[in-house]
Amino acid sequence: MTQYVYRFGGGVSDGGSGDKVLLGGKGANLAEMASIGLPVPPGFTIATTMCTRYYEEGQTFPDSVRDEVKTGIAHIEGVTGKRFGDPADPLLVSVRSGARISMPGMMDTVLNLGLNDQTVEGLASVSDDARFAWDSYRRFIQMYSDVVLELDHGRFEEALEIAKEDRGYYLDTDLTADDWRALVAQYKDIVVELWGKPFPQDVHDQLWGAIGAVFGSWQADRAKVYRRLNDIPGDWGTAVNVQAMVFGNMGDTSATGVAFTRDPSTGDNAYYGEFLINAQGEDVVAGIRTPQYLTTAARAAANAKPLSMEEAMPDAYAELAAVFDRLERHYRDMQDIEFTVQQGKLWMLQTRSGKRTAKAALKIAVDMAEEGLISREEAIARVDPQALDQLLHPTLDPKATRDVLTKGLPASPGAASGIAVFDSDTAERRANAGDAVILIRTETSPEDIHGMHAARGILTARGGMTSHAAVVARGMGRPCVSGAGSISIDAKAGVMKVAGREIREGDVVTIDGATGEVMAGAVATVQPELAGDFGTLMEWADGVRRLKVRTNAETPLDCRTARDFGAEGIGLCRTEHMFFEQSRITAVRQMILAEDEAGRRAALERLLPEQRSDFVEIFEVMVGLPCTIRLLDPPLHEFLPHAEAEFAEVAQAAGIEVEQLKRRAAELHEFNPMLGHRGCRLGVTYPEIYEMQARAIFEAAVIVAEKSGEAPIPEVMIPLVGTKRELELMKTVVDKAAQAVFTDKGRTIEYLVGTMIELPRAALKAGEIAEAGQFFSFGTNDLTQTTLGVSRDDASRFLGAYVEKGIYARDPFVSIDVEGVGELIELAAERGRKTRPDIKLGICGEHGGDPASIAFCETVGLDYVSASPYRVPIARLAAAQAALKK
Repeated sequence: MTQYVYRFGGGVSDGGSGDKVLLGGKGANLAEMASIGLPVPPGFTIATTMCTRYYEEGQTFPDSVRDEVKTGIAHIEGVTGKRFGDPADPLLVSVRSGARISMPGMMDTVLNLGLNDQTVEGLASVSDDARFAWDSYRRFIQMYSDVVLELDHGRFEEALEIAKEDRGYYLDTDLTADDWRALVAQYKDIVVELWGKPFPQDVHDQLWGAIGAVFGSWQADRAKVYRRLNDIPGDWGTAVNVQAMVFGNMGDTSATGVAFTRDPSTGDNAYYGEFLINAQGEDVVAGIRTPQYLTTAARAAANAKPLSMEEAMPDAYAELAAVFDRLERHYRDMQDIEFTVQQGKLWMLQTRSGKRTAKAALKIAVDMAEEGLISREEAIARVDPQALDQLLHPTLDPKATRDVLTKGLPASPGAASGIAVFDSDTAERRANAGDAVILIRTETSPEDIHGMHAARGILTARGGMTSHAAVVARGMGRPCVSGAGSISIDAKAGVMKVAGREIREGDVVTIDGATGEVMAGAVATVQPELAGDFGTLMEWADGVRRLKVRTNAETPLDCRTARDFGAEGIGLCRTEHMFFEQSRITAVRQMILAEDEAGRRAALERLLPEQRSDFVEIFEVMVGLPCTIRLLDPPLHEFLPHAEAEFAEVAQAAGIEVEQLKRRAAELHEFNPMLGHRGCRLGVTYPEIYEMQARAIFEAAVIVAEKSGEAPIPEVMIPLVGTKRELELMKTVVDKAAQAVFTDKGRTIEYLVGTMIELPRAALKAGEIAEAGQFFSFGTNDLTQTTLGVSRDDASRFLGAYVEKGIYARDPFVSIDVEGVGELIELAAERGRKTRPDIKLGICGEHGGDPASIAFCETVGLDYVSASPYRVPIARLAAAQAALKK
């Protein structure tokens, strides 16, 4: 028969720290602490497997589990000498959740369970403290009514506040035993009023109600959201921990507290925490009273008057400090601890690896490695790569007040304040005048690139985590909130409406790209500090990773930023962004409007010096490194005007009639440009475009080689290839341009011609395509779109529901869909290598900065990943962790 209940305490430990999958983190660590002799109140854990069964069987419990729980209660009774439900000397228990990964505050807890109208009198008698007993009973009724009976918590709080006000009290601790007795009667009346039945008096009914509520809280909305945000699978379930109560509210010799063995904000090797005398755990967490500091040093630093625990309870503090050191050495990590002191005796209620800021995570990992507590490899594995975002971008001051208007998707980390503007031209103009601006758009397009570059941050009403706005913002290191569906934007009027409020052009707003929050007014930010620990850990990571890390960049600033962050070349340079520059858009449009090849070539000749200059600047930053340059990819209509005034302006500049321009724009219009005349299809139709770009690339490479003595290594990427013949035709164009430049300049340089694999057909026919291509770069943004048949710009409307319902484990535009898209990548890599064993393989979609996707790339054996500049350190660390796991 399957075992579901595991005991701990009193010399018994049915589990240990290695059983987190079965017992959850809290249950496993309670058993472990008990096994190493720490003072842990006895109890038992109902396994996570019971949570799964509970939902499978219609939220019911089998008789076998009820029998096991009886045995568990008997274990606690045997250790404590108290009996559950005994009117004379009652055993009280706590009922708490405990998933395998900590989910603080997301699931439910019930304390003081086992009190009723009879046992409260016994507790008062045996403790010789009626005030403590009735205080515990009112706490139990209030918590049980909220968690289990799901009654309005506010009604009980209101009754407590009125009771204090009527008596002229300020603190809960001012109330007497008679006061609490009277409040208990009120609480019971509220239960009858709201629930229609008296408060449960049978302690076994209370216990099973609490166990069911804790299992039930696994599917609470807040728990679902937390799991989705932290990639915790819904089928893991939670454990339930039932444990003998110890009491921190038994007078001035009792206390409760929460502590960390090191500072979770800074990582400093100093005890960090708070405690309260004569209180229970929820008093500290809920902020009902102002807690006191643990250490004298912390109290002095804060200039606080109330005594620290070190001063007020020196013996208990000394014992606690010894436990801190023992636990940190045992678990070899910073610990987050809950404790209670009951009439001078210390009890440990929980330990777990503590959550920490990125700055603290780096310092703790590096310090522990240098202390010899962990190895360098373990230090590398300890830091969450995604958390490095906190270090690389400005963040909002946590102490600053916020007027939150709405929330969208956290598309690009960092925080920024500025005046609201609703078009890119205005953004550029106001920025040039010295204003900090936030560009607010319904959605962005490549034509907004100048406005995005000028803005401090970007906010869009539409689009997902890999929409144009998100991708470009991350590349620029700009904070971005996308898909804020509750806002409506009237760009012409210069107004944004949200939640009954209006933000007009010039009003100050703040966005937080790490949380997705949009706020009215300015909120102070804190600039990042890349301290020595960052460099140390990155050096260690580089020593173990196999995957190279490149960057997606197309401006000199992006390139320099990426190089500063350790990029080893460019994995994707999108040349179309260069075409939108104000100084060259007219020539681009003249090229598009030309009636024949001669006209196109004339316009392209004017563009050539501009493109060459772009590449010179990039190659100077990336000298000696591989640079993958993608030739023109988007459909031509994106470069044409849309507004009536723009049509007139362009027609005048091009020397043609407005109607002729509109006719040409209509000819180029496509119903689905994503699948239309773009990528290599442009090159096949108009090879002179790719010829000009290739000439610019090779001329720039030769110029840089002559100036620096070391050439970059251009990798010319042909986009959207689906057949070998397409790549053959375009490679011929590139090779011909290269030879012409080399002949003209009297110098040759090393280069490669390859393709972006972004169509399922290309993946399937990779063996043939590799006959012509010297490298494959997997464009995972478009490969995900074309494989799943899902638009990345519209998917945010429904992908959240898909993840919640388990259709996808994660948003496939954030983390590679390994079963579908991943299989195509693996197949293409295998077939490409079979044809060309030395083929270079990498990815350049946004997945190149996602740790889970990087781990997949390591298993497939790709050569490199490419990420936006500010995600390069994340990719470096994730690549090291992937190599260590492999």
